[in-house]
Amino acid sequence: MKTIKINPADNVAVALEALKANETIEVEGQVLTLNTDIPAGHKFLLTDLTAGENIIKYGYPIGHLTESRNQGDLVSHHHIKTNLEGLLDYQYNPVSKEELTNPAYAEWFPKEQLTFQGYRRQNGEVGIRNEVWIVPTVGCVNGVVSQLAATLKEELANPNSPFCQTLPANTELLRIVAYPHNYGCSQLSDDHENTRKILRDLVLHPNAGAVLVVGLGCENNQPDQFEQLLGNYDKKRIRFMVTQKVEGDEIAKGMEILHELYTIASQDKREPIPLSELKIGLKCGGSDGLSGITANPLLGVFSDFIVSQGGTTVLTEVPEMFGAETILMNRCETPQLFQQTVSLVNDFKQYFLSHGEPVGENPS
Repeated sequence: MKTIKINPADNVAVALEALKANETIEVEGQVLTLNTDIPAGHKFLLTDLTAGENIIKYGYPIGHLTESRNQGDLVSHHHIKTNLEGLLDYQYNPVSKEELTNPAYAEWFPKEQLTFQGYRRQNGEVGIRNEVWIVPTVGCVNGVVSQLAATLKEELANPNSPFCQTLPANTELLRIVAYPHNYGCSQLSDDHENTRKILRDLVLHPNAGAVLVVGLGCENNQPDQFEQLLGNYDKKRIRFMVTQKVEGDEIAKGMEILHELYTIASQDKREPIPLSELKIGLKCGGSDGLSGITANPLLGVFSDFIVSQGGTTVLTEVPEMFGAETILMNRCETPQLFQQTVSLVNDFKQYFLSHGEPVGENPS
């Protein structure tokens, strides 16, 4: 197959391999002759269109033509202008479960009694990893944090080290992760509070079986106040060390605490967890002309499956939604959630526009 028409409503098709001018091809029963060379991953018109008419790809407008083009012509960013100028008004048109079974949408998956292997934490949260983390309250102790992580890794790499000799046989070796950062001091107001919230969420993350929080003692993000921000936490698995309060060798004291934490976390075992408790974060990688045909739909179907089982997927890059935001909006379960999504998208657009930046450079 040399070409693909992604959606029945599309007025363009995509070349899956390089095509030559004057080549005659067939696209779902339609025979046409190409007027120009079409590189792999690029689109060409299935019908004549005049300037101002929309290009339909994936079943949705991805922009409009800036000049008239003919059937068989290459259509690239040189010929298309976004429809995303400025802020938009949106109407709530929720997609029903019945509509989702239509082939034009993703498949609706029946709910099954599926599980995954995870670590159930004391507070009920579930992790898919079991690691030992070292988190500084302030960038001033990055050197201490990094040295502690390196020392523990070196010990674990040597089965004959005194610490490894204290571990039970066949103990699963855990990953050691340090999280140095440049914040926690000389910050004010929301900037300071956002740092504290991010660090709190990191310390309480269920992928950590144990955490050593390292503070300096004179920073804005005071360790005792930060500890209060954690709420009712597991004090066996989350420990604090303030270097200015350590009498003697702070590295030796830190290693003593880490040995205790590691021994506790190394006893954790995976157990079957309902898939409804799984949370998956989606991260944008490199894109090319075929991403919208391969990787993106796969992640979309994957998200539909996880959500249909009661689980969660998280899409964090708001600009990646531009041009497809109505698809997400119409899947909102309630009008209130729809309005929140509209605010999310328009607020982000307004941020771009207020700095003189375009909002429609990545519509497809």
